[in-house]
Amino acid sequence: MARPARPRNSILTFPETTAFLYSLGHELKVVKWDLARMRTLLAELGDPHRGGRFIHVAGTNGKGSTCAMLESALRVSGLRTGLYTSPHLNSPRERIVIGGEPISEAEWVAAFADVHGAAERMLAADRIDAHPSFFETVTAMAFVAFARARLEMVVLETGLGGRLDATNVVDPEAAVITPIDFDHEAFLGSSIESIAAEKAGILKAGRPAVFAAQRPEALRVLENRALDLDIEVRHSSAWRVENAQYGRYGSSFTLVADEEIPIECPLAGLHQVENARTALTALTLLGIPAAAIRTGIASAKWPGRLERFPGASDTILDGAHNPAGARALADYIRRFFAGEPVRMIFGAMRDKAVEEVTETLFPLAEEVILTAPAQPRALHPRSISEMLDDAQRERVHVAESIREALQVAAERNRTRPMTTFVTGSLFLVGEARELLAANQ
Repeated sequence: MARPARPRNSILTFPETTAFLYSLGHELKVVKWDLARMRTLLAELGDPHRGGRFIHVAGTNGKGSTCAMLESALRVSGLRTGLYTSPHLNSPRERIVIGGEPISEAEWVAAFADVHGAAERMLAADRIDAHPSFFETVTAMAFVAFARARLEMVVLETGLGGRLDATNVVDPEAAVITPIDFDHEAFLGSSIESIAAEKAGILKAGRPAVFAAQRPEALRVLENRALDLDIEVRHSSAWRVENAQYGRYGSSFTLVADEEIPIECPLAGLHQVENARTALTALTLLGIPAAAIRTGIASAKWPGRLERFPGASDTILDGAHNPAGARALADYIRRFFAGEPVRMIFGAMRDKAVEEVTETLFPLAEEVILTAPAQPRALHPRSISEMLDDAQRERVHVAESIREALQVAAERNRTRPMTTFVTGSLFLVGEARELLAANQ
């Protein structure tokens, strides 16, 4: 593979840095499956991750929401916080958050200059075999930005897996593992046990762990690894859920163990109860006061996941890009839109379990608009249509872009108003979110 053109040495602009990062290629094709290059890069940067306090979060589903709740509560408690998540919806700056806000373009460019400069020095000296990948570079940028800001606590989400993930260079205050399910089987293994073993790779000797409710086969793997490391484990299931009231756009419930903590969760979907319970378990482990936990969870934001854009007919965005996410969205529709017609705008990437996702979601929609995100790995909507039977195709319209798909939905709402769900790829959700936000 040809090396990407290097940015010139003069002061870079934000678009130039992002263009270079994207030129590094699709992460899953160029990633190097070990941590040697990442550790070498960080050493050249002075090990900015050393001495920082981290909560390290892995899992298949619920990672981002759990991270958002954790960071919000830690910030409410008075700590100077950082948050590192992926992927982004609209701007890569969303991945690196300080004090509840994405870093500025100037901060991004400064961090990129440090990391890219270190990479170029090592390449010139043949100390690394290739430029760090997109995710390695941005992860190193996050460590640089967090160290420069002198933060008191960082919530760090893994990208893919855990054991060999570029984030797995930290010695965390605690590790958190959210529900494990099938995703990225080509890289993590074809069984729940193998996927769980990769996620368990973030567990560290001497550091406590929090486990969300898990499939039995995943839990066995996690528990065995915890026993091998002789670490303290706290289970989210130790907190009972009582007085639960579920709504379309959030829920309220009380979590009960040695104390009772009422929770108002603004994130929609029943699965957010488990995410909130997992976050609370980690926060109590760290000694965060109940009042800060309550306020932090109540003010948490996680865009693009059952996010409502109100109108004469609502549009709801949800990045249900794998089978477990699709099941969660299907459960939400069945519970809160029973007997009510819904429309679905759907687009997907080629490397996802598209057929399983569509089999879960499409029977719930009165009509489906197929489209594709503006990404080279996007699956063409006609390819999705070919997966469907003749009866399903009768309910399907094909749009070449999300803009066209939203326009088709708006036109059809004039004669047949219904809630429209935009789902599938998070790239598609990000594009839709940008268009919908511009019209508000």
